[in-house]
Amino acid sequence: MSRSLVLVDGSSYLFRAFLALPPLTNSKGEPTGAIHGVLNMLNKLIRDESPQRIGVVFDASGKTFRDDMYTEYKANRPPMDDDLRAQIEPLHNIIKAMGLPLLIVPNVEADDVIGTLADQATAAGMDCLVSTSDKDLAQLVSDEVTLIDTMQMKSLDREGVKAKFDVWPEQIADYLALVGDTADNIPGVPGVGAKTAAALLGHFGTIDAMYERLDDVVNVKVRGAKSLGQKLADHRESCELSRRLTIIARDVTLPVELDDLAPSAADTDALRELYEALELRTLLKSLDEQATVDDATPEPAPDTTLDVETVLTKKAFNAWKKRINSAAITALDTETNSLDYMTADLIGISLAVTPDAACYIPVAHDYAGAPAQLDRDFVLSELKTWLESDKHAKVGHHLKYDAHIFARYDIALGGIKYDSMLESYVLNSTATRHDMDSVARRYLAKTTIHYEDVAGKGAKQLTFNEIPLETAAPYAAEDAAVTLALHQHLTAELEKTPALVDVYRDIEQPLVPVLIAMEQNGVAIDTELLQTQSAELAAAVTMLESEAHSLAGGPFNLGSPKQLQQILFEQQGLPILRKTPKGQPSTAEDVLAELAADYELPDVILKYRSLSKLKSTYTDKLPLDVGPDGRIHTSYHQAVAATGRLSSSDPNLQNIPIRTPEGRRIRQAFIAHNGYTLVAADYSQIELRIMAHLSGDRGLTDAFANDRDVHRATAAEVFGIAPNDVGADERRSAKAINFGLIYGMSAFGLAKQLGIGRAEAQNYIDTYFERYPGVRDYMDRIRAEAHEHGFVSTVFGRRLYLPDINAKQSQRRQYAERTAINAPMQGTAADIIKRAMIRVHDWLLSEQVDARLIMQVHDELVFEVRSDLVETVAAETVNFMTAAAALDVPLKVDVGSGQNWDEAH
Repeated sequence: MSRSLVLVDGSSYLFRAFLALPPLTNSKGEPTGAIHGVLNMLNKLIRDESPQRIGVVFDASGKTFRDDMYTEYKANRPPMDDDLRAQIEPLHNIIKAMGLPLLIVPNVEADDVIGTLADQATAAGMDCLVSTSDKDLAQLVSDEVTLIDTMQMKSLDREGVKAKFDVWPEQIADYLALVGDTADNIPGVPGVGAKTAAALLGHFGTIDAMYERLDDVVNVKVRGAKSLGQKLADHRESCELSRRLTIIARDVTLPVELDDLAPSAADTDALRELYEALELRTLLKSLDEQATVDDATPEPAPDTTLDVETVLTKKAFNAWKKRINSAAITALDTETNSLDYMTADLIGISLAVTPDAACYIPVAHDYAGAPAQLDRDFVLSELKTWLESDKHAKVGHHLKYDAHIFARYDIALGGIKYDSMLESYVLNSTATRHDMDSVARRYLAKTTIHYEDVAGKGAKQLTFNEIPLETAAPYAAEDAAVTLALHQHLTAELEKTPALVDVYRDIEQPLVPVLIAMEQNGVAIDTELLQTQSAELAAAVTMLESEAHSLAGGPFNLGSPKQLQQILFEQQGLPILRKTPKGQPSTAEDVLAELAADYELPDVILKYRSLSKLKSTYTDKLPLDVGPDGRIHTSYHQAVAATGRLSSSDPNLQNIPIRTPEGRRIRQAFIAHNGYTLVAADYSQIELRIMAHLSGDRGLTDAFANDRDVHRATAAEVFGIAPNDVGADERRSAKAINFGLIYGMSAFGLAKQLGIGRAEAQNYIDTYFERYPGVRDYMDRIRAEAHEHGFVSTVFGRRLYLPDINAKQSQRRQYAERTAINAPMQGTAADIIKRAMIRVHDWLLSEQVDARLIMQVHDELVFEVRSDLVETVAAETVNFMTAAAALDVPLKVDVGSGQNWDEAH
């Protein structure tokens, strides 16, 4: 799970680490123990939480507004230890080099900065985790904000705060005001301890209500209740001062906004220098282990000064028109007022024929005082011939989007020869990001102008038509120039590996027009059916919730892991199968699934979760994604999955379930228009067939060559029975073995999946490898190759780099080894279906067949076909798909048709 925002109480980390760890020093006598402790905790937190945004907050030196409020505030604290003070600056430098936002705001405490950011996150609809050991911060906890203890790694939600302090988060400030704090010299009310404070707030709710009804204090069930009212009256001023001191400020003026807290790439050179200077050998070793193939990329191209021309006259426009008509290749980029390719308006066009000179042609900037610009219709009509020409090569960074924009103005972009995003992806798909800013930084050592730099951030962000030309033109022109520079650099790198050139030239680039057409085609949706399903799911979810409450003996929040833990493992005493990294009993789906075999409540909770997810993700949301044409237009992404598989978003069509009746009903809402039929063609067991090809195992290849049921054949081999005697249970077990082993499943995992003993599972695996020795040989061979080269390849030469394949940490290394076994199969399957898509699409166009490809989901293609052409299209599709790769075993395709997607299966 990825957290929207993680806020780290750096000061709390620092003091806890300094006090908890021995006084470590390096050979120069410099103290380093606190630095070690803080960085270990910080790295673990980041690994566990994968934050999208993070802020590491430290107290500023000097006084705060609380000192002005109370001169004795924190007066009892001794001066900071010199060894601790000496570690602060180097720690700050390391945190900044790690790419983590560091916040130190004068006149307030770290708590106030954290409180302000937590409130901003809540208002923005983000979840927030605060990592601290400071009890004061418990007052921030809400449904959206959780606390986690820095040392014990225990998390506190609302119920957790109540369990720990016996008051709710909104009562914490009042609680601390009553109890006081000797460490901070907050006086509180003398003689009022934790139990008394909790009892008072449990009775009155707030301090204000308590002072309004002091006579009622005598009825509070605490020791000394008779004299407590007078004591509270005598120290009312002290109590109210204490509350003002303990309340966290949540309206601090900050130098950053939430979007500024996205972590950036670590400066590994600076980190290495800091670690070496401080002799932090463990961290230095970890830094070395994290090195990836990016470290081995060639020296970046030298930066150049860009000559930018803003084209506002026909004379300047004609000059650029002449340049692009005579250029061998032109970099092209569009600027729009939206990321939605179906609705975005063209605001301007940027062009570059050399990396050091580019132009921006604005056509729709409409801010007050904007200069006169060339008419958009004029510019597009003048460029239409060039834009549509296949003879004039274009390069873009995600050129598919630009093609969609031109399509809105009846221009079919031609000459889509190169795409620097795809070139980066083919060169190293394992690199996490292939956006222009990241790729330019990685290969050109260039920091580009970011969109936020010219448009601003958050709610006040401008659309591009509102950005002044003096700011917009350099940004837009740079995009085109950098794209051309990237293309030149990446092409040279790709040419060093001919197989990668083939992957780019024969698979990824030819796929772009196919995806453009698929996205433009979209798929028709029956919104009324989805709305009916939503209502039915809502009723089913309500019934399941009532059933869960009945089984639990009372109402509870089914979405709260904390409450589930209490009910399942404390109240009902169910066995704890696994714990979370924080030491709590896990309520993950696989854990509940295992418990559901023997206990009713976990089964009901799983059904509740499944139906709730279907409702929120699909039946509620899909109708909102339908355009004016009654169709959904998703976005397919080529440069995301490391294995080469396509992904989709807005909406994601890849994860619509098919194995449950409710999931299949959702597919019934994907329909064909009148006179048309949906045709679905799906590769059968493609990854197992690829395994047979790669391993050359005779048993597997014979089974596929003779079109035998491979799961039945495996069952016969493993269980030593005749194929005709294989029952449903044996086939199910064999299927788990077949697929489990190619994903690196262990005996423990297989035992868990089949519900058998580990020794029995190991026996199945051993027998499997005895019967299919080629599979084991392949696995051993591919692991060795991965260790030697640092990557594995698909049948077509696509590479998947494995940065952790030689990691010292066994868990990371073993995961990389499992990936090495499976990635060639997944990647080859991705390459095969892409090749099939290209060939089918080209046939449909060349023969002018009244049919269109509308979806790609995993190993399946879905077409909308004129009803009288179904048999022809189905037969040709099978031919193209089975011929997409020449393997040692035949490819098999299952095809069906119907008026909706479910019927087509």
